[in-house]
Order: sequence, then C-alpha cells, then structure tokens
Amino acid sequence: MAKTTIADVARLAHVSVSSVSNLLNGRSQRMRPATRKRIQDAIETLGYSPSFAARQLKTGYSPFIGLIVPSVADPFFGSFARYVEEAASEKGYQVLLGNSERDSERERNYAEMLWSSGVRGIIFGSSLVKFNHLEHLYQEGMHFVSFYRSAHSGDQFIADSIGVDNIQATRLLTKHLLALGHRRIGFVSGPTDMICRLDRLEGYYKTLEESDISIDQQLVWEEASGDTGSTSFIELGKQGAHYLLSLPEPPSAIIAINDMHAFGVYAGARDLGVNVPDDLSVAGVDDIMLSAVSVTPLTTIKQPIRDIARLSVERIIDRLENDRGQEPVHLMLPSTLIVRESTARYRGRSAG
Repeated sequence: MAKTTIADVARLAHVSVSSVSNLLNGRSQRMRPATRKRIQDAIETLGYSPSFAARQLKTGYSPFIGLIVPSVADPFFGSFARYVEEAASEKGYQVLLGNSERDSERERNYAEMLWSSGVRGIIFGSSLVKFNHLEHLYQEGMHFVSFYRSAHSGDQFIADSIGVDNIQATRLLTKHLLALGHRRIGFVSGPTDMICRLDRLEGYYKTLEESDISIDQQLVWEEASGDTGSTSFIELGKQGAHYLLSLPEPPSAIIAINDMHAFGVYAGARDLGVNVPDDLSVAGVDDIMLSAVSVTPLTTIKQPIRDIARLSVERIIDRLENDRGQEPVHLMLPSTLIVRESTARYRGRSAG
C-alpha cells in the first residue's frame, strides 16, 4: 500500500497542500475553524503522519527544539520541561532534552550533538555567567533562547532571553521579612556562578542597604565547591542552616536561593531544635508544587513558568521560521510574592 501523502490529505479535505502544511507547522491562526476541522478529520481518516525527514530536507532544519536544563530532578525545571514540551507540541515541534548540571562542557556537548542532528534552536534553562562556550554554534546559525539569563558583560554574542527579574524577586522577600520586624536576615545559596543567583543575592543586598541595615557577610552562606546538582539542594540548605543558626548572633529569618534549598533549611533548623516559623522565618524562590503542601507551607516567589515556557517556544520557532536579522529580545515577566506560614513576625529570638 502506498504511503499517504500530504497531497492525499489536501484532496480529501478539499484544500490546498499549503493549507495542510500551515496546519501541520502551527500556522493556522488565520484559518477558518471549519477548514481546520476538515483538515484534521482528513488526517485522522487517512492516518497521515508527517515525515520529519522530508520537512528537514525542505526547511533545512528538523522539527525539533533542543531544551537544556540543569536537571529535571529539580521540580522547577521538571515542570518547565513539561510546559516547553506542551507548547512545542501545539506548534508541531518535538523536544529533545538534555540535563547539563550547570556544567559548560556538558552544555556544549549537548548543543553540538543537537546541531549535528539538524536541530537549529535551543532553549537554555541555565544561566552560567559565561555563555562563550556556545559562540561557535551561534556563528554557524544556531538560535538560542535563554531562560533566566539576560545579556551580561563579557558575552561574545547576545541571545534572546525570557524570564523574571531575579533582583526584584529577592527584593520582595527581603522587604516582606523587614516588614515583619526581622533585621538579621540570613541568605543561603549554592555557588553564585550563575547570573540568576548573583541577581538574587544583589536584590537581598540592595534592599538591606536601602533600609539602612549594615550587611553582615557572616549571614551569607554559599557553598563554594562540591556537588551542586539539583539533588543536593536540600543537603546544601541543611548545611547552610547549621552554619547560620550556630552563629553567636543567629538570624531570625533566612532567604534561600530556591525552594529546595529552603526545605534543606527546614531540616537544618529541625536538627538544632529551631522551630519554623516561631523561632525562624524561612522563604524561598520558585513556588514549586511542594511549597504549598509541605509541613509549614513555604513563603516564596511564584514565577509565571508556563508563560515563560510558552513565550520561549514561540520565540525560538519564530527565529527558526522567520528570522531576518531580528534584534535580540529580552522579556521580563512579573513574579509574585506568595506569603504562607513559614514567615512570621519577629519574636525576639536573636539580636535586632
């Protein structure tokens, strides 16, 4: 039996081949609903499946988008990957996923493998300070959209970026804790070798300075080396809490670089007999699903992750299909402070 072709679908639906192609490639916005339905019914009746190889020969790229994230073991990036896949599927694209563990060599290897497979667009979920390990692919024609990473001094090329203002995120948290009467506010982070983490630390510093509170570097705990993968976040948060809560003048509140670190702070506080929030207020960033249902629900910053994923997919596809030397786009979506039971008014546990 001869293989069903796009022409067969067009003939059965009484439309042009270009109309079927537009639907298959996610360009049916201006198509009448009745026309769209006829094409979809014809596809289902004939059992038509588009040939990815044929599409690659015609367009010069495969109908795939690359997605490189630190690790889907991190619930935040697991959700992000799912939303990217959802948005890409609606546009007729599939997603090839790589976990980089924030390692530039792994990122480069994944990107080169995707390029050799015909992929010409990658969404990046990491925000390494240096982006130069990908410059050779950019010069060859690879398109990048970076989540979490705006343009940075020293970059040899500038990619599109879509995300949230991470400085503003920790400003919101710090202001919230200051309004509750906290003055000794700790900060727990993994290595600050990523732009998003540097920005979050900057937001914390700036807000304290604007409130005329001297910055005490003892209150900033940062893991400088070792395992920095997503699965170690809880352990790192726990270590940070042990250090900060054992200071002669411990903090009455701690901001964690993300929610997983915050859960580690919970564990470290429990080890030392410190109760959250009676003795210690804790806040994180990301608003992962566990944040609302954990014992002592977590105060955190909610990011519009689904919108970021959708806009990232739309941008990379626009680059692939319509790129005409467009200037890089940098979009910052608003984040929201979500106040839950993990933060409470200062009760005099530590010196103010």
